[in-house]
Order: sequence, then C-alpha cells, then structure tokens
Amino acid sequence: MLRRKLRHCHNLRFKLLGLIFVLGTLSFIKVHQKPHYLHQAQLQLTSEYPNSNINCSKILQGDPEEIQKVKLELLTVTFRKSPKLTSNDYINMTTDCASFIKRRKYLTEPLSKEEAEFPIAYSIVAYHKIDMLERLLRSIYAPQNYYCIHVDKKSPESFLAAVKGIASCFDNVFIASQLESVVYASWSRVQADLNCMKDLYRRSTSWKYLINLCGMDFPIKTNQELVEKLKALKGENSLETEKMPANKEIRWKKHYEIVDGKVKNMGIDKQQPPLSTPIFSGSAYFVVSRRFVEYVLENSKILAFVEWAKDTYSPDEYLWATIQRIPEVPGAVSASEKYDVSDMNALARFVKWHYFEGDVSKGAPYPPCNGIHIRSVCVFGVGDLNWMLRKHHFFANKFDTDLDPFAIQCLEEYLRDKALNQHRL
Repeated sequence: MLRRKLRHCHNLRFKLLGLIFVLGTLSFIKVHQKPHYLHQAQLQLTSEYPNSNINCSKILQGDPEEIQKVKLELLTVTFRKSPKLTSNDYINMTTDCASFIKRRKYLTEPLSKEEAEFPIAYSIVAYHKIDMLERLLRSIYAPQNYYCIHVDKKSPESFLAAVKGIASCFDNVFIASQLESVVYASWSRVQADLNCMKDLYRRSTSWKYLINLCGMDFPIKTNQELVEKLKALKGENSLETEKMPANKEIRWKKHYEIVDGKVKNMGIDKQQPPLSTPIFSGSAYFVVSRRFVEYVLENSKILAFVEWAKDTYSPDEYLWATIQRIPEVPGAVSASEKYDVSDMNALARFVKWHYFEGDVSKGAPYPPCNGIHIRSVCVFGVGDLNWMLRKHHFFANKFDTDLDPFAIQCLEEYLRDKALNQHRL
C-alpha cells in the first residue's frame, strides 16, 4: 500500500513537472515570437474611398493610364462630395481609444527585435488638416518610438482638441509642453522644434535619432528601413548644409521684427554671429543624433548662436545647417566646401522645387511635378510616386489629401504591406 502511494505521488510530481515545462515553453514562445496578428489581413490598409476603383499597384509602377484615371476621378462631383474625417470626427473617435486604435489599424507591437531596440524620436509641427496629420502619425507610428506634436497657437480649437484626443490614446505621443504662434520665416518656426526637442530629450533616454517633420510630410520608407539607414550613419547626422548664397546673406546680416503678422527688415545691421565658422545655407529639416540634440540644448556656444539668430529672417534655413559644420558638434562635418550636402544628397526629405524641375536626361535633378505647385513647391500627385520611391530620402514633402488623396492612399498601402511582410523568411 505504501509503495503504491509513493508511486502515485511520483507520477503526480512527474505530470506536474511536465505541465510546468509545457507552460514555460509556451510562455517563452509567446514572449519571443512576433504576435500572430501582425501578419493578419486586418492590419493591411485599404482605400478610404472604396468606390473609386483605383489600382495602386499600377500607380506605383507608373502606369500612365491609371495615373490619368486618378486625375479624372479627382474632377468628378461624386469624389468632391465624398465625406472626409474632420476634427470633430477624431474628437469623437478618440473617446474610445481601443476602438480608435483598432479602427485606424495602428501597429501596437514592434515588427522586429532590431526596431524595438532602436527607438526614433519625432518632432511634428502642424496647424491644420487633421486627417493628413493623423495619417502621417499612423504611417510612422511604432510603440517604441516617441512623438512630440507642436500645434500652432493660431490653430482652431477643434484641431487642438482632436490632436489632444489622438495623443491621449498613446503613451508615446504627446503635445509640446510649450506652444508657439508660428509666423512664416520667423524665429517661432525654430522655437517650435526646440520646444519638442527639449520635451523629447527629457521624456526618454532610449531614443537614438531625432527627425523633425511638418503635417504635410509623408514617409517613403518603412520604420525598419529607417532603422537600418540610421544605424549605418554610426552617429553622424544627415541634413542639407551648403555654402551660403550671396543673395541670402541679408537674411542674417539685418535685424528683423514681426510687423502686422509678417517678418520685416528693419534696416538695422546686426553684429557678426558669435561663431568662428561661416554661416551655411540649408533647410528646416534634419536627421540628427541624440548626442547632437544634447549639445544643442546644453552647449553655451550653441546657445549664444541660437540667441543671436532670433531676430533674423528664416533662421530655420541656416541655423541647423551651420551647427552641422561646427567641428566639435557630435556628428558634424568639416566647414570645407568639399563637405557640402545638398537637399538631394541629405536623407531628411525630398522636395520638388518648380524652378529645378525638368528633363532628367538633360541634367534636371527631378522630373516635372505631377500634382500642382504652391509657393514653388510641388504638392505631389500619384504620378510622382514611382520616381520618388526609388530615392534614398526618408520623407517627402508636400502631400495634401484635399488635392490628391490617392497619392497618400497608395503610398500608405504600399508602406504598410512592405512593413508587414519584410520580415518573412
């Protein structure tokens, strides 16, 4: 009898150990395996205009007939009367965050170990077009990244409320702690980015690079591709920085003030900048390392330069470009003209300027705009995508869902499909 009881206890112990092993194995698999739902069809993005019958595969291949079909579709009364998501729609949707995240098909898990271990920080300056902003956020969203959104003080209250609603649904998305009333070509545009830069720097020590955007940008690379390219930089930065053209020197040699909502040259000479390196020309947009951000926020020499620049014209178009050429700045390059970087060589973003468009075979940097021009900048149409997607840039500017929503639709469908499938063996 005693022997039988001992045998029974032994069997129970063996079964219990076996159950623990099975449960432990299943837990290990669950932790280390990518969630199954990430490969489910419900995360594929579909057309916001299901009745349009536009073939995005043909669009991305540059099919002229399909591109023409889109242009005709955009002219129809049916399309122009199609309902679009408004600020109030987003305010209502984000009262139930779980439903919003599911409905808008946000990714809630990193798609790879490499991405999970390489967080990216984003500063986004926006003031209108909530649908464009939300689709931009969705296209770049990953739970390991960080997103600071600066909303212009002049934006409608409903727009701010909608952004607050969206941000409330994510732990890693927030509105800048200090908001500016942004005036075109004034210091306020730089300050908006600096506000987000400070917030992001304090928010987390884990992110590796900072990328700044505006609400009319859209990515042309997946998060995985961005991580791979950022890792390849090995701590260097990527932004436009070139010799300052003589005709632009007046922008920083004179004192400017905001008069009646516009930046005005007051005819007063400024003192020379507090730098030993020259002033360089560039753009407002950059891809910079965390160490670069730390240096900008804490170095007395940079802070003095920042203070000096506050009463100049369009300081965003020389400030970052100049800092990038100061030798001791992390990730900087030499002030020698051999290290000049044009917008087409920098990774930050692709923009088509009207006066540079033309025949590529005859030396033009890019073909003519397939959309329309606003202030000499191309607002992209579907016909621009095929050429654009072969470029090395991270983002492109400008897109507008009011002018050609199919350009955004085809681009985001392509990027989501690529992101979900790029890790399959």
